[in-house]
Amino acid sequence: MRTVKLEPPAEIGVHEGLSFALFLPAGEPPASVVVLHGANSSKESHYDFGRACRADGLAAICFDMRGHGASDGPMDGRALGDVETIAALARERTGVDAVALRGSSMGGYLALVAAAPTAARAVVAICPASGASMARGLQARRFEFEADLDALVPLLTEHDELRAAEELDAPLLLLHAEGDEVVPVERSRALHDAAPGSRLIAVPGGHHRSVQHDHELQAEAIRFLLKRLRAAQ
Repeated sequence: MRTVKLEPPAEIGVHEGLSFALFLPAGEPPASVVVLHGANSSKESHYDFGRACRADGLAAICFDMRGHGASDGPMDGRALGDVETIAALARERTGVDAVALRGSSMGGYLALVAAAPTAARAVVAICPASGASMARGLQARRFEFEADLDALVPLLTEHDELRAAEELDAPLLLLHAEGDEVVPVERSRALHDAAPGSRLIAVPGGHHRSVQHDHELQAEAIRFLLKRLRAAQ
């Protein structure tokens, strides 16, 4: 029997109350990818994508949203600012200004609405949820994570992902399983129609979590990021 030991992240820590894991390639990366998990998930669920980025020369930083994992406090009105905080940390740790966002479900929503504040140079959104549906789910107590509804619901209703897609000044790749039972694929089709020059890959079958951990689609996302980020240099 052969045991394979995976190389751990280059750094695991807490920054301004946010628990993060940083993956660094051997040489200077062309950019960093901020990885945004979904509701009731955590940064560790996306270590596979962090390792894949590292293997292809990109830096990646996964972090726990507030209310999730090891980060401090409930998820609240700081959610967008927290993405900016982690993007700034990635720039500080790598010395490279270029940052991209890659998010799944709730993280896909945040990747879209945080793209402008973080000056993201590319966005990958996987089965992205809508702010309105997230707000309704929170009010109906359908989520397990700790949230300050009085602060988070207004943020979700104020920041519309379709408007963000229309105004997006960065390349956008949308990935969605047609069999998604949580977020209908029509959500990504609407975003694709709204975002000029975006690309949509709709995968037959699957379910809400299948796309984010598909190795072939992870490789497709990394190729997209590398091509668009290098073109932006």
